[in-house]
Amino acid sequence: MKKNKRWTALTAALALTVLCAGAALAAGGDQDDPLITLSYLEQTALPGVVQEVETKSAARQAELEQALAGQIDQYKQEVSALAASGSAGSASYTLVTLTSGQTMSLEVGCEILLRVGTVKVNANTNPALIDVSTGGTVNGGASLTKNHLYMATIPDRTLTPTADTVKLLVRGGYSVT
Repeated sequence: MKKNKRWTALTAALALTVLCAGAALAAGGDQDDPLITLSYLEQTALPGVVQEVETKSAARQAELEQALAGQIDQYKQEVSALAASGSAGSASYTLVTLTSGQTMSLEVGCEILLRVGTVKVNANTNPALIDVSTGGTVNGGASLTKNHLYMATIPDRTLTPTADTVKLLVRGGYSVT
């Protein structure tokens, strides 16, 4: 009987070992019998994830495009308001024609390039303008040189034509009276 109990215990232990090993293989899977198959990942899981990412990125792109369009509209309105007020303040140059008797007031940062005619600078203090082309300065009462770029760095600077017609390229704030 002792042998029979030993044999039963040994058989039970062996069966328990086989059962545990089978459970471990079933739970973890291996290359031949994986827990999740490659075909499930390729045909079901990944397409769903890709579709969700595409949907969210398209929605975000639409939000950004709408925000950008709003910013562009706001910028256009501001530029239109500046142009309507008779004051120019743009990133590109504007061709301005002055005739005898007119005066152009320059705001700080305004750039001027004389193309046609002659013009005199009026200022209470010196230097009146910076000659960007040469790195020098121009004092009040002096005439501008054609095709030189000038910049107003101090307020209350004006230009007066000394010819019948003067053409200037201007970038920045100015007014003509």
